Amino acid sequence: MKLSNIGATAVLASVASGHTIFCQLKTDAKTYPVSHAIRTPSYDGPQTDVSGSNMACNGPPNPTTPSKEIIDVKAGETVSAVWRHTLQSGANDVMDPGHKGPVMAYLKKVSDATQDSGVGNGWFKIQEEGFSNGKWGTDTVINNGGNQVIKIPDCIENGQYLLRAEMIALHGARSTNGAQLYMECAQINVTGGKASKKATTASIPGIYKSNDPGLLIDIYSKPPSSSNPYKIPGPSVFTC
Repeated sequence: MKLSNIGATAVLASVASGHTIFCQLKTDAKTYPVSHAIRTPSYDGPQTDVSGSNMACNGPPNPTTPSKEIIDVKAGETVSAVWRHTLQSGANDVMDPGHKGPVMAYLKKVSDATQDSGVGNGWFKIQEEGFSNGKWGTDTVINNGGNQVIKIPDCIENGQYLLRAEMIALHGARSTNGAQLYMECAQINVTGGKASKKATTASIPGIYKSNDPGLLIDIYSKPPSSSNPYKIPGPSVFTC
């Protein structure tokens, strides 16, 4: 099947320059240095096998570097996951704009955020943005200088968590495992939580299937519309 001119251009551009890394966390207190309390990779490539354990916090072919740091975050606070094309890139080099797709964020409560692999149950989604009014979640992040804005629920328990930020690029998603998933995990310690509501949790891998309509989609020949809305993959967003 032939690609449209727009689709072909986007795919070729993505091959040349397209990947991204969640490499910094901003809180109300400060903007932390690159790789501080985040398991960042040296290579900015995606994961494509949604059944693999590297879906949790990234991994081969993008080996990540462990971090000993943990960032304090207040429940109810709004933080920003900062995305960059490489660890050396600036705010004008976030990700190729041809990478269109949703953005999401998840939390997992853990006993030791520096040691937990993230693989398995315990994850719940706290933020998402799909497609609305002609704009993708990835467009919002790129236009915001690489900042993915995430509110930490105020009703969760205090303690250590993994904060998993994710962007999905759909330019190649017309075929199975063609979607490109980018994710890293920040290590945070939540304080001031009300512990008034518990989230229903899910497993990573397990939150996505390769044939989910939000992952197996041709955004060029059948773009989302009011009559054909985009379905963001994964569980619904947890609310207090």
